[in-house]
Amino acid sequence: MNYATQYPIGNYKHTPAENTAATAPAIKRVRPLDAESQRCKRGSERQTEIRTNSDATNGFLKCTFLPKLKAVQSVQACKRTAKTERDFYKSLSQLAEHYGINPLQTQDYGSPYNMALAMWDAETKLKQINVNWDNLRLVQDSKKTFFTSEERYSTGTTLYYIPIVPLFQMLHDPKRKKNAQLLVSVCSYLYHIVDIPYYRQENSYLYWMYEMMNDWIEQDDYTDETDSYIAEIARAEWIGERIEQKLFNRINLQVFEQRLNHFKSSDTFDQECQKVACDALALYAQYPHESIFRNAPRPQEDPYNDENDSETVGMEKYISFIADTTGWLYERLADSINNEFNEYGAMEEPTICKCFDGSNITQTNLDFENRLFALLNELCTLLYDYKTTRK
Repeated sequence: MNYATQYPIGNYKHTPAENTAATAPAIKRVRPLDAESQRCKRGSERQTEIRTNSDATNGFLKCTFLPKLKAVQSVQACKRTAKTERDFYKSLSQLAEHYGINPLQTQDYGSPYNMALAMWDAETKLKQINVNWDNLRLVQDSKKTFFTSEERYSTGTTLYYIPIVPLFQMLHDPKRKKNAQLLVSVCSYLYHIVDIPYYRQENSYLYWMYEMMNDWIEQDDYTDETDSYIAEIARAEWIGERIEQKLFNRINLQVFEQRLNHFKSSDTFDQECQKVACDALALYAQYPHESIFRNAPRPQEDPYNDENDSETVGMEKYISFIADTTGWLYERLADSINNEFNEYGAMEEPTICKCFDGSNITQTNLDFENRLFALLNELCTLLYDYKTTRK
């Protein structure tokens, strides 16, 4: 994303983590953290290279490394092992059919390497064909053994905050009024259908953040800047209420396509506005009732997830309309959000968990989320560019 009300917010991982270190100051464009979690780097020196003979290809699959069968096994143990493998391959077959992959045939190899090899092969192929695939787990309960697959949209520790002050300014710009009307339809779709929180609604996270900013100003000692700070907060509230009145009017959805068809592009900014509107209208047409929270994680539905007890940043906290992303108020707001989010161990992200236990598998995916977050990126970039280049 370019513009956006987004900025890096901390080194979040899916697994429970210690409190994250302080983040860099809020940036003006949406992008991942300046300092993401780093993997261990390789040393500058390599190990001495050792080559195998040319006839050693696939040697690791030969019986040398396969487990030897015990001479004596109880009948009960044989039945249990046989059932586990039977369940394993049955679940693997269902998973392969669902994702359209061709699993490696490993039944001829000894246990447990046959299953380990099959699972490694499935994971490798899922990574190649599904950009949202996150992990594969083998679950064993009292009745059967089966796979669970998790698909996740990675938000990259980004705050998706859509500023409305630039939209307000655009509406009062004679040269860009048509652009503004088109973007009002886009934002109205995000407001009504996608259900993105609005910062002037009392049930939104940012509403209370703005209230906290106001309380701080009132409680701080009076300085030469106090009046300007109070005025900035009042302006954010006033503009927010005026723009929300426009977005609330569903006529913007009814004339969305008409506005787009009549829109004429004369420069690069017009073309960018047109593209954002086209993407939004196409998404609205294909998913007329889908909310951004439709695949928000629900830990109680995933009993095999050991992260259920960890505190997470809810999606409603990092996706929202906001007043602006410049000025003193935004900088203070960004610092407060960074400080709060650094106390959490992970971020909620759109997630789909599928169980391949013989039951019907819903044909759900994250296509809507992939396109929606890309749209939010483009919209935030567009509004930021207008605000920063406006004379």
